[in-house]
Amino acid sequence: MTAQLVEAQLPVTRACEITGLSRAAYYKRPESAAERDAAVIDALNAIVENHQRWGFWKCFSRLRLDGHKWNHKKVHRVYCDMRLNLPRRTKKRVPDREPQPLDLANKVNDCWALDFMHDSLYCSRTFRTLNVLDEANRECLAIDIGTSIPSARLIRTLERLIDYYGKPQAIRLDNGPEMTSQRFVDWARAQDIRLRYIQPGKPNQNAFIERFNRTYRNEVLDAYLFDSIDQVQAITDQWVYEYNENRPHESLGNIPPTQFMPRLTTAPNLYNELPT
Repeated sequence: MTAQLVEAQLPVTRACEITGLSRAAYYKRPESAAERDAAVIDALNAIVENHQRWGFWKCFSRLRLDGHKWNHKKVHRVYCDMRLNLPRRTKKRVPDREPQPLDLANKVNDCWALDFMHDSLYCSRTFRTLNVLDEANRECLAIDIGTSIPSARLIRTLERLIDYYGKPQAIRLDNGPEMTSQRFVDWARAQDIRLRYIQPGKPNQNAFIERFNRTYRNEVLDAYLFDSIDQVQAITDQWVYEYNENRPHESLGNIPPTQFMPRLTTAPNLYNELPT
């Protein structure tokens, strides 16, 4: 209001008298909160960017370790002004992917397909399965089972399969954390294997392994009550052998995968040798 009176050609002294504002306050304009607390804001942003799950006291302790002398009241005020005290989304958005056409491979080891499944034992303990399929003849190369299958175990399983069957030209897979980890990406690059990531929310781009998962769940996971991981692995290994060697496959003309397109090497005892 004082500024408007001054703009109307009223002297500053008279304008301040009318509005009840001191001349010192008029000439010394207050800084905005963003300007006044810029250093605190920058320091908090640097911490939260790398540690999104940290709360206020963890951030404040880190600021003190970094040599900042602000007291906790000031830091907490800025922390709340930045709305960091509210729940915030910390999940990373899945990157956009190019569409992956479901082309039928002409020979074995052209393209393998990977996927994970979940189930539980009779005691309610959960476990995961890593399913590996050759898209050319729909042969199941391995089903690795464990309570946890991180990227390191995924790499060990694929390396064992490569030793038996040879290296694939490409691998079709989704955007799970094990498959998008830098360790797995670097391993595939070193092996000169192309990674065909499907688009998020488009499981039809990995239809061969999805259809196999349905069969495996119907004939094994939903058909038994398991007491241990070893029991799941033993029953699964026997089923995989029957699936590859004896079970007629409708899309292959009602013949088993290994008869439809044989490969030079087979590994019927591979699954029991996979590391746990």
